[in-house]
Amino acid sequence: MNGKGTTARTRLERGRGALGPALELVHTGRAPTRAVLTAELGVTRATAGAVAAELEALGLIRVDSRPGAGAGSQGRPSHRLSIDDKGPVALAAQVHADGFRAALVGLGGRIVATAPVRSTVTADPAQVLGEVVEAGAGLLRTTGLRCVGAGLAVPSAVAEPEGTALNPLHLAWPAGAPVREIFAERVRAAGIEGPAFTGNDVNLAALAEHRHGAGRGAQHLLCVATGHRGVGGALVLDGRLHTGSAGLALEVGHLTVNPEGRPCYCGSKGCLDVEADPLAFLTAAGRAPGPEVSLLQQARDLLRTEHADPAVRRATEELIDRLGLGLAGLVNILNPDRIILGGLHRELLDADPERLRAVVADRSLWGRSGGVPILPCTLDHNSLVGAAEVAWQPVLDDPLGALAP
Repeated sequence: MNGKGTTARTRLERGRGALGPALELVHTGRAPTRAVLTAELGVTRATAGAVAAELEALGLIRVDSRPGAGAGSQGRPSHRLSIDDKGPVALAAQVHADGFRAALVGLGGRIVATAPVRSTVTADPAQVLGEVVEAGAGLLRTTGLRCVGAGLAVPSAVAEPEGTALNPLHLAWPAGAPVREIFAERVRAAGIEGPAFTGNDVNLAALAEHRHGAGRGAQHLLCVATGHRGVGGALVLDGRLHTGSAGLALEVGHLTVNPEGRPCYCGSKGCLDVEADPLAFLTAAGRAPGPEVSLLQQARDLLRTEHADPAVRRATEELIDRLGLGLAGLVNILNPDRIILGGLHRELLDADPERLRAVVADRSLWGRSGGVPILPCTLDHNSLVGAAEVAWQPVLDDPLGALAP
């Protein structure tokens, strides 16, 4: 082969090797133009152009070769890169104590379509997962979009490599339920293309926030959240979830923050799981929870509309102090460079950010050295988006291999 042919083949191989990294840069918003893509990949402009063209041919991104120049700009503007809004999607599903939901999520963390929330979660995981997959399959039939895979978020530690839900306490599911196996079987039975994945809901929320939300740019991101019941945590290190040797790391809900507190399901007392979730807030405020809406919504409504009530204000301070104590312990152990809070914890941060930050700083060694930024999560339905992220990962790793006919 002549020298020109060898150069073309080398460029093609180099470009194909860069497809995954390039797609991830566009997916996470870090490469809005071809010029930025070229710099981030460390390749020539010609190679970056070939990579962008291949991703466009796969139906994943759009390349605008005639972008308008900004006011006062000089020279020819670089091609703009964006997600193809008619491209493939991932099926995302989430189950929690008060219901379940299915959605279709495209690249960029964009929720394309959602099915109505179902409010009844039975004690049979096979029935629930069958219903949520069928809801997702209905969305795929309606939209006609191609599906790359499916992801499921559950409120339980998920053991690896088995994919079993070890402690789905608030769902009344049996401990050790084989949720990944059941979910994958229901996905196949529904005729949905692509692999199926399952993970802990807070882990997946942290992954989504790191790529698309409040955690972008963090090297060591700690996420703590309370949704409908209980408290969960997650750690993202250099862009990857830290799940431990068996998928069970960061069970932060079982940090003791009140030694004389409420009995916890784990057998201890005063764990964050039962001292800083929506039920704990309602109880501390002297409010009996009702059946009309979720506990999370009841707690949010109380915090937003009755914060002037002395009992609600005391409950807010009480939960902030407990949460801050737990966060301080985590800061001492993990030394994160950013903390993000989700669910009711985001509302508590908004209610009195100075109090929470002061508790963390006062009770942690590294907090005193300058403070760790504590921010609210910013994505709506971040566990759903995170479930889609793990379904998208094979495509991000190897777009050609995952999508080739």
